[in-house]
Amino acid sequence: MSRLILKDNIHASATCTSWCKAAVSVRVVEKYPWLMFFPKGDNSVELLDPLQRKLYILNLPELPKSTVCYSRDGWLLMGKAKSIDMFFFNPYSRELITLPECWYAFDEFAFSCPPTSDNCVVVGIRFLAEFVVISTCHPGATEWKTDTVPCYLRPFYNQSNIVYCKDRFYCFNARGTLFSFHPSSRTWSYTGADQIKCPYLYDREKYGWSEKGVSLVEKKGELFVLFTSRNEKPLVYKLVSGKWEEMIPTALDSLNIFVSYYNSELRTKLPWMKNDVYFSRFSYRRQRCVSYSFDESRYNPDEEWQRWRELCPPQSLWIDSPPQNVLDLLMK
Repeated sequence: MSRLILKDNIHASATCTSWCKAAVSVRVVEKYPWLMFFPKGDNSVELLDPLQRKLYILNLPELPKSTVCYSRDGWLLMGKAKSIDMFFFNPYSRELITLPECWYAFDEFAFSCPPTSDNCVVVGIRFLAEFVVISTCHPGATEWKTDTVPCYLRPFYNQSNIVYCKDRFYCFNARGTLFSFHPSSRTWSYTGADQIKCPYLYDREKYGWSEKGVSLVEKKGELFVLFTSRNEKPLVYKLVSGKWEEMIPTALDSLNIFVSYYNSELRTKLPWMKNDVYFSRFSYRRQRCVSYSFDESRYNPDEEWQRWRELCPPQSLWIDSPPQNVLDLLMK
């Protein structure tokens, strides 16, 4: 059983009781993220379990007048509204880690790993007419370190577009060119990867000037990118040997992408979800999130499509599911 992929493991487990026990004992299942929504002017957040479609309220008095900037590994990077204060916050453990005062109004933020790690690096990027302003810091630092790099980079502003992969941060520009920033050497460079030829970017006659979305995703050292264009099907590409290859639905192999304005997550070993894109948009009745099924070639829930202007509104994001002790409290 240990040699089987997840799909075959599940099929084999239905054979008999002994096979089921053997299959479950070696089955590796990833945890899927939950959707977190930040109501305006409130100290509480809403948590949606996208599989069970259950909504929970989590009170967070530590976050008055705060805005989220980025999320990964169960941590939030937060900033105080109309302030220069920034900090990390874990909504489940309530741990708060301060950062140096941030004097620049950056367009995008990201961080490399949990702030409890010695290797954690925070990056802020500001896009100017012919320059890119890049600042970095880390937990325990006393100030941000800033560089200005000559570079014309027209970015995407409507979805997550900075990820950390291996030893550097990556970012797309609006023409489909991939750039990287190496924090140790403080080097900003063009990666050499082929310019991505997504029709949503170049075919204005067919797809018009409607709102486009791009989301970079990292998974085990590999880079993926997802493009959206209103009610068109999402397009997924994978970087292979410096070339972007479109992943057709039959080649997705139970791949699930969770997309938000601030971050994107990718999961491959979810037995109850497969070949779907989950957006950080609540449905009309707030019982589920909006998704796209590659197997069914449609958005869900289909009847509400005309209500949405943004698939990824800036008030919500994906975050690791709560640990069992927090979940027990939420269910009381």
